Amino acid sequence: MIDFDLAEMYGVETKKLIQATKRNIQRFPDDFMFQLTDNEHRALRSQIVTSKKGKGGRRYLPYAFTEPGVAMLSSILNSSKAVKVNIEIIRTFIRLREYIQSNKEFAYKLNELESKVSSHDKEIKSIFSAIRQLMKDESKPKRKIGFHID
Repeated sequence: MIDFDLAEMYGVETKKLIQATKRNIQRFPDDFMFQLTDNEHRALRSQIVTSKKGKGGRRYLPYAFTEPGVAMLSSILNSSKAVKVNIEIIRTFIRLREYIQSNKEFAYKLNELESKVSSHDKEIKSIFSAIRQLMKDESKPKRKIGFHID
């Protein structure tokens, strides 16, 4: 997201957002935030199709924030919206951890059940094999053992 959109979302001025970011620059590695190039900025302006605000518009290229950068911004800004966003991010991470943990337990139980069923399959097959063998034995004519007197 672009700095001015985030500033609006968090309820702060763009200038304040950039100042807070620069004061905490160690929290924003390149994969969290980067400054747009002149070509990227021109392409963005042509897509947005808005007029410049004030006299001459911005004096520097805007910053773009990745998803982790947006989350980090919520922890350094002091607006009420930023605090609420930060709380929701933390709650989301907690729910995600719980979900992952429950899936690990489910996967373990599923594997356990699968191994039990596999061993039962072998036992069931041997039972069916024994039953089939008994059925073959029953279908064969039996010799009568005995004495024949003429």
